[in-house]
Amino acid sequence: MASENLNELIESALVVDDSALQRQHTVGLLHELGVDMIYEAGNGNEALDLLALLKLPPGLAVIDLEMPGMDGIELIQHLQQKGVNMPLIVASSREASLLLSVETMIQALGMRVLGALQKPLSQEKLKSALRSFTPTRNDARQNFDPQPSMCESDLAAAIAGGQVVPYYQPKVDVQTGILKGVEALARWLHPERGMIPPDRFIPMAEQCGLIHDLTISMMDQAMAQAAVWHSRGLAIKVAVNLSPLSLEQSDFMHRIMALVDRHALPADRVVLEITESSVVANKGNSLGTLARLRLKGFGLSIDDYGTGFSSMQQLARIPFTELKIDRSFVHGAHERKNLRVILQSALDMAQRLELVTVAEGIETMEDWRLLQDFGCNIGQGYLIAKPMPANELPLWLKGHHRRLAELRPLPREGEPSDSAQNGAL
Repeated sequence: MASENLNELIESALVVDDSALQRQHTVGLLHELGVDMIYEAGNGNEALDLLALLKLPPGLAVIDLEMPGMDGIELIQHLQQKGVNMPLIVASSREASLLLSVETMIQALGMRVLGALQKPLSQEKLKSALRSFTPTRNDARQNFDPQPSMCESDLAAAIAGGQVVPYYQPKVDVQTGILKGVEALARWLHPERGMIPPDRFIPMAEQCGLIHDLTISMMDQAMAQAAVWHSRGLAIKVAVNLSPLSLEQSDFMHRIMALVDRHALPADRVVLEITESSVVANKGNSLGTLARLRLKGFGLSIDDYGTGFSSMQQLARIPFTELKIDRSFVHGAHERKNLRVILQSALDMAQRLELVTVAEGIETMEDWRLLQDFGCNIGQGYLIAKPMPANELPLWLKGHHRRLAELRPLPREGEPSDSAQNGAL
């Protein structure tokens, strides 16, 4: 973000620090970055008193963690309780693991955190944190109004009428950048409200008994599309999220095999992603269904690995072929030691178990290079591509080919090229 236009986005800021010297240093840095109006407070109590006098909160707050009386963590908790929501930057001379913990706390509170920075602050550190700043007034979540009229009958009609469709996010080889598969992600294309994201309707589908119909519909559409791609020479795998509730349906296995036969698609081209927390308390029948799916050739992926409490147990109980590491352990791992250690240990374990490793949530080239160094197999995330309709994949693929040199490490001698495969759309 250029300093000359920062003041167009952030009209005012609040700096909270008990050290007058450190506070003036931060104020000076913000002035250099183009912020004109800056409020100051020496501790949490002063900050709350100041905010009570303002009609609107500042556009940014830079908060020191260690302060007498009310410290920075307590101040942030008070801000959340009072409904004061402004972008935050926290600063401290303490260890990086403590800063990471506070950053995670802020996110868990539903507040925006632009960065957790170690002192002394510098213009480069502030610039890096402010680079992610965007005004929140047009936030998509705010624009969507879940009106009472959106109910079970609406969702049932949407599934039956083909309004819930798969968007496909590419999954590429981390070492070569070559497309290896896609993940099918449900999107509700509402005729009046536009696109409704899955976190708005998947819970409803599970609560009102529609998740089985939704799962079958998604699999049907994804398999049909995969069969088209295969007929054009693009033999990539398609991953579909599987609700654990579907595993309890007596006809689930029969319906899945009927889809495979209808679309003449090899079962080993389909990967079923199961969230690790969803199979913690599964029944014997569910485990049997997963085993039968594996016998038929389907790939089984443990999704969001690292976010549940029984990861090791799940890997021992279920014949997974793929381990998918949650984005919370991938994003920013290049600059956070704790994440790097966890990420590398998960990858090493998966490689010893001969599982395909997939990292999701890759957004920066630095994290991409780290995954290459750690030997991860497959990656997906906004660095590669956002989820897209099937008809947009050919155009994306043409553009992606021009990026392969940028994404690859040093070429491997004798490695076969997949370019012919990936040009066949």
